[in-house]
Amino acid sequence: MDTDGHIAACAPLPGRGDLAPVVLAPLSGITDLPFRRLVAGFGARWVVSEMVAAGEYLSLDPGSRARAELGLDEAHTVVQLVGRAPAPMAEAARRLAGQGARVIDINMGCPARKVTGGLSGSALMRDPDQAERIIAAVAQAVAVPVTVKMRLGWDAAQRNAPDLARRAESAGARLIAVHGRTRCQFYEGRADWAAIRDVRAAVSVPVIANGDIACAGDARRALELSGAQAVMVGRAARGRPWILAQIAAGLTGAPPPPAPAGAALAALVGAHYEAMLSFYGSHVGARVARKHLGWFMDHARTPPGLRARLLVAPPGTVLSLLGEALAGDPAAPQAA
Repeated sequence: MDTDGHIAACAPLPGRGDLAPVVLAPLSGITDLPFRRLVAGFGARWVVSEMVAAGEYLSLDPGSRARAELGLDEAHTVVQLVGRAPAPMAEAARRLAGQGARVIDINMGCPARKVTGGLSGSALMRDPDQAERIIAAVAQAVAVPVTVKMRLGWDAAQRNAPDLARRAESAGARLIAVHGRTRCQFYEGRADWAAIRDVRAAVSVPVIANGDIACAGDARRALELSGAQAVMVGRAARGRPWILAQIAAGLTGAPPPPAPAGAALAALVGAHYEAMLSFYGSHVGARVARKHLGWFMDHARTPPGLRARLLVAPPGTVLSLLGEALAGDPAAPQAA
């Protein structure tokens, strides 16, 4: 954001147009293809896939391949890869780009122990030489833009995001996203948006600020403190796929689109539910859908008894109960 409070222009990425001011973050187990399509349907121009493990993808692991059902012909999707070795990361990126991926994102920010224990995700911030080798290998393997998502560092004593961002840019990264916490913070405390300014000063490529952005006021403050060109919204989108459009409108001074309510919300959630059943199959889809239904009902203030009934109901009954369960107005206040 410049000194006049306007969103700064970003360098365009080939095939993507200018960077949108609000981006959907990758969320493991959440940002699957049905959810990304839902968010994109409200006008989000950038949505990032769940992380796809490069090694599993190359070995044709069914779960990983399902996550790689990315709608590669859809212009909105960025594919995120996670791994610890340059060669498989490069090969997975090459295959995905060959299938139509527009952008490849490298995960160097996931704090989960099952990821960092394999020396992937944010564990790579402890080994910047290896991180740089991975970025260079992926960038050299594909013609599409390569981006990197990281944290401020591993812990308070090792906040090396500016140095890693410089290395990433030199290795070929075209954009850097930074979550304003260290790995050891996980999601505790508040994201330090001001600390992202050091990353912004270290590179000439666009920077995205991530962490604790849930409304237009948060986004505006994050841009002011970080100097970033865009914000990334993650957990706040659960049960509120329209929130990115509302935040983007708030940043540009446009009237925010209203959150769907009542019959309109029930129709939207019903269509999303059916999309998940189709995508995963009815048994797995019904199980995966429960968390999304729970988040929608949180915001609609569904009575506890009805909520419990709906979450264990078979698909046909779920669809018949949605109108009653989502009759309340979604709790989605927007800060000025």
